[in-house]
Amino acid sequence: MALVVVAALAVAIAAAVVWVTQLKGAPVGQQAVVPRCVAKTDAGDAALAPDQAANAALIAAVADAKGMSPRAVTIALATAMQESKLRNLDYGDLDSLGLFQQRPSQGWGTEEQVQDPIYAAGAFYDALALVPDFENLPITEAAQAVQRSAYPDLYAQHETTARSFASALTGHSPAALACVFHAATEPGSADTLLATLATEWGQPMAAHASVVTPSATTSASPAPATQIRLQGDSATQTWALAQWAVAKGADLGVVTVQVDDLVWHRDKAEWVQAETGATAGSGSATVPAAIVTLAGPAAAQ
Repeated sequence: MALVVVAALAVAIAAAVVWVTQLKGAPVGQQAVVPRCVAKTDAGDAALAPDQAANAALIAAVADAKGMSPRAVTIALATAMQESKLRNLDYGDLDSLGLFQQRPSQGWGTEEQVQDPIYAAGAFYDALALVPDFENLPITEAAQAVQRSAYPDLYAQHETTARSFASALTGHSPAALACVFHAATEPGSADTLLATLATEWGQPMAAHASVVTPSATTSASPAPATQIRLQGDSATQTWALAQWAVAKGADLGVVTVQVDDLVWHRDKAEWVQAETGATAGSGSATVPAAIVTLAGPAAAQ
């Protein structure tokens, strides 16, 4: 009996050590926060880890840069979910690598190229565009036409998650994607955000972004913080940019994103009504702007 008690105690201690190890580095008071990104659309509710959502946002941005449709984004996301769980892997079956597990030996590019998410997503879309009538094919058939997988039916299991995140990240489902993150520990960088925007969306998108002076009506940060104004060619594209910024928020130090009178805060997995009188800035009568607020200097304290 004593041995059983000792063994049970050892297991409990081991579990506690693992738990503490996993929480190491989390800000005090936030250990209970589970960072996640949730998309709620007519396609269904779906959730991804922050790193997966950031890669999903990249894949959707590359589609916009290449003029690919939301359906193409759904197919790409379902494919990457099955092939790599939306993570940029440096290993795989045979010589498969990257988000889409593309094989250099099969003409997808060099090892370095297929592990570059921008290149990998672009290569996937280029191949998908050559599939006749891919827009009207079931996701499994469209994905299989590109990937030539030994298990083509497995892509279907990711359809709901792929459709929900694709709808949000292409702006067709406004205020549908929200993430909850730990508090930012470093100030956000406008240069980093703008460079990431240009890299993932393409250089022409830089014209859609500008640094603005922080105002009390659009920033939840009590310390001076940088704000970026994003405005697409349409309300749909503005929402695509806004929800891209949310999905990339953990990496870019984003604390709030606001479009019109709706605002997302990094500690809440939802969009809420902004304070009375708060707006997201100018913008035209028909095309709203998104105001992205970055963590200020106080985050480094």
